[in-house]
Amino acid sequence: MLNRKLLTKIAGAIMLASSIFPGTSAFAQSTENSSDFSFELGVASYTLREFSTADAIDMTLRCGVNRMTFKSMHLALDADKETIEKTLELCSEKGISLYGAGVITMKTKAEVDQAFEYAKAAGLEMIIGVPYPEIIKYAEEKVKEYNIKIAIHNHGPGDDLYPSAEEIYNAIKDMDPRMGICLDIGHTARINRDPVQDFITYFDRILDVHIKDVAPTEKHPEGYTCIIGRGTIDIVSFLKTVVELDYSGTLGLEYEEEKNDPLPAMMESFGYVKGILATF
Repeated sequence: MLNRKLLTKIAGAIMLASSIFPGTSAFAQSTENSSDFSFELGVASYTLREFSTADAIDMTLRCGVNRMTFKSMHLALDADKETIEKTLELCSEKGISLYGAGVITMKTKAEVDQAFEYAKAAGLEMIIGVPYPEIIKYAEEKVKEYNIKIAIHNHGPGDDLYPSAEEIYNAIKDMDPRMGICLDIGHTARINRDPVQDFITYFDRILDVHIKDVAPTEKHPEGYTCIIGRGTIDIVSFLKTVVELDYSGTLGLEYEEEKNDPLPAMMESFGYVKGILATF
């Protein structure tokens, strides 16, 4: 297997080529969106939470990625029909595939209703969300009614509901298969679980993945977001497993640091991921 130093060099070469030939972006060529694999790369727009919807889209496209999920700051949950239509027109004009929204917390039946009406109006295929246990059966009813998936997101340390994929799986294993998991590999690692093993174990219910890397800090000894390739997660093994299991969903980058200037970290992260994928 290639070592980390060589993979970093490969990723750097991809980034360099992109900067030299911006009109024929190496990022875009490497996965737009790679026909060599069943999955696609995307961006969870929380990464770009300090930017307008238009700017968030443009920054995502600069990474050579055209799939996004929107957090509420980019398309409000209570947006009216006109606002939703204008946002969808913008996505279409820019060439963005808006496939989901979230993370959306649903504590009540009314919040479930709102989330599904919102997703239907925006033509989304899934909601990345956190339905509370007391209304999860009601959420399943809405999944069946609307034919819109729910991918429940794990939040690691401090999450009393769904800290890991295991808790999510135990809650939904007997439910409609459109009730699934959004596996956040960073939060998984932060509770000392192996993202590779959880991906394998719960693969039949994984509908979406948030990719990131984490490294321990003084304030967060369990780990905190860092650029992919600079942390403790074995990204090579994870991506190899994604390919081997023929995952057909999206790997969405969710980068929580440098909220006012995330683009350099996004580009380096995608460069690292695409450099690894180029070796498979």
